[in-house]
Amino acid sequence: MTRHAGEPHAGSLASRLNWLRAGVLGANDGIVSTAGLVVGVAAATVDRQPILVAGTAGLIAGAISMAVGEYVSVSTQRDTERAVLDEERRELAEHPREEVEELAEIYRQKGLSASTARQVARELTEHDAFAAHAEAELHLDPDELTNPWQAAGSSALSFTIGALLPLLAIMLLPASIRVPVTFAAVLVALAVTGRVSAHLGGADPNRAMARVVAGGAAAMVVTYTIGQVLGVTGAP
Repeated sequence: MTRHAGEPHAGSLASRLNWLRAGVLGANDGIVSTAGLVVGVAAATVDRQPILVAGTAGLIAGAISMAVGEYVSVSTQRDTERAVLDEERRELAEHPREEVEELAEIYRQKGLSASTARQVARELTEHDAFAAHAEAELHLDPDELTNPWQAAGSSALSFTIGALLPLLAIMLLPASIRVPVTFAAVLVALAVTGRVSAHLGGADPNRAMARVVAGGAAAMVVTYTIGQVLGVTGAP
């Protein structure tokens, strides 16, 4: 099948889906953690100021934590990718004939005849031996390695977007309805993120939604209860 200009590689598409799924999960984390925080504070006081301070602090701390964690994780992955690519480059320089046979064996295992596999391996080696081995043997594109800064920014942004929902909901509503309406809005948002995440991962959306919604509801119930207990205990 001919690949048209601009048509994405399968690996690039998979990478985009992984980034999108990570973004959805980051938004989900932002929703749950911030909702639990602001609902807990709202249970202890009707004053908007402490709710805003706690919610904003939680949003900033969570976004930074997500960014740092993702940066460290992806940096480690990138270091590993570079290491195996350097090793492959060294093997190609020191054992070129063995590497051609290794590449031919990979294509034989994919179903090509021995002669065809050897011919493919030779032609790919003549064109770009390093790229051919990186793709067939390591499943890597040397020009599209993971970017830790991009991952950190994406995680921080997705967490922030998710966290803004419960923070804005509880700040903009009257004290009498802020908790139940925020509770409902958060559960709807979690149902959406759960369904999107399941769709991207090819999982059962109903089960995914149920797990995410139940977890978020449990988190808010627990923090609300703690907020009420501490609010009553700390009252003059």
